[in-house]
Amino acid sequence: MNAAWGGLRLAVGTLTMIPVGHIPPPTRRVGAWSMALAPVAALPLGVLVAATCLLGRWLALPALVTASLSIGALALATRALHLDGLADTADGIGAGWDRERALRVLRTGDVGPMGVAALLVVVLVQIAAVAALQEIARGWLIVGAAVVASRVAATLGCLRGLPPAEGSTLGVVVASTVPGPVGAVVVGATAAALTTAGTLAGLPWWQGAAAVVALLAVVGWVVRSALRVFGGINGDVLGAVIEVGLGTLLVVLTVGIAS
Repeated sequence: MNAAWGGLRLAVGTLTMIPVGHIPPPTRRVGAWSMALAPVAALPLGVLVAATCLLGRWLALPALVTASLSIGALALATRALHLDGLADTADGIGAGWDRERALRVLRTGDVGPMGVAALLVVVLVQIAAVAALQEIARGWLIVGAAVVASRVAATLGCLRGLPPAEGSTLGVVVASTVPGPVGAVVVGATAAALTTAGTLAGLPWWQGAAAVVALLAVVGWVVRSALRVFGGINGDVLGAVIEVGLGTLLVVLTVGIAS
């Protein structure tokens, strides 16, 4: 139980800006719990984004303005670390096929052209999709649920068999720690929760499950690319899969809204 509590605190402290106090150097068992509980740790983020969407509707703000504020609030609540990870990962993958050079680019704080392009595309897609979901009566509910569900990407990125990238501090603690059966349970629970939220929001029952399936495919592609180029995963890669995963969920959830 201590490992589970420590894992939850580590997940909250890593994935959000919520203060959790001093965390002792985590063991890999604590790291496994932290990644398995990543969606649970993101519940405050989902509430924040849903509340922002609701406030925008109450103030009769344009959907695009509300969507921009919602994604901006999410970035602030995560210290923009996931966005930074997305940019660094894109730059590293685009640095070429030399692993040493790719890792060097991954670790630098500068944002290159591929990082800028990745940020623009992913953030614009997220904003546009949230704006579309604002058009339905309970769009706030499905947007908040998607934020929580997107953190299952971190769970997937730490499944057994996925090694840490060389020199990664976070990767050493969490990479290859989540057993396959545990990952399957987390994905199943995530799909069920998103399906329920989608149904309550007025979407077809299958749409939430389809969104999670799409997330699995896209996250798998990003992780495979990271393994090929970097030799493993690190905190930046986990941030990248979370942001890309969120964008994927939101896009699939918008299917059929304009018809």
